[in-house]
Amino acid sequence: MDLLPISALQHYLFCPRQCALIHLEQEWRENRLTAEGRVLHKKAHDGPDESRPGIRITRGMAVSSYLLGLSGQCDVVEFHMDGTVVPVEYKRGSPKAHEADEIQLCAQAIALEEMLGLSEYGIREGRIFYGKHRRRHAVIFDEELRALTFNTSVALHSMIASRRTPAPIYTPDKCDACSLNEICNPEACSPKSSTQEWFEKQALSMRQ
Repeated sequence: MDLLPISALQHYLFCPRQCALIHLEQEWRENRLTAEGRVLHKKAHDGPDESRPGIRITRGMAVSSYLLGLSGQCDVVEFHMDGTVVPVEYKRGSPKAHEADEIQLCAQAIALEEMLGLSEYGIREGRIFYGKHRRRHAVIFDEELRALTFNTSVALHSMIASRRTPAPIYTPDKCDACSLNEICNPEACSPKSSTQEWFEKQALSMRQ
């Protein structure tokens, strides 16, 4: 069975076309935002495992779920003496309006449940550490979030299996910050912006 990266869930929820460019066409570019995120994850992964009173902290733990068809790494997993397991994900920015971060963390929890032989809902919650605010955000792995995670995984696998990259839809707040903007070229190709309009914009910018 082919396992896709857990991180692809977030790519898919942010933009299916971006996800396809990365995971189907093997395209990648880095910008300031992706570089900051990479550095934050590296710091979380590279730190040593450690023990504190009543807790064991493991970093960069490899996980996989055959239920979801996904594999990846947990930034941090906390194993508490009472049997509680808490995955922790590190993000550079702040909490988002959508649930991409929560779904990515929930997928890690489901993978941990499979690997550790825990029952469903054996891991009840996790944490997301947001670098902008320097604090943790609690995530409850309830029935609704688990269903969203499963359905997103199904949609992701369906897109990858189709071998088709979705057409671009230009959304300024997403597209302008995306590291793949020049490869995707959404303003030129988006159905919301005709080719003639794009050429007119280019001509106007050249005259200015």
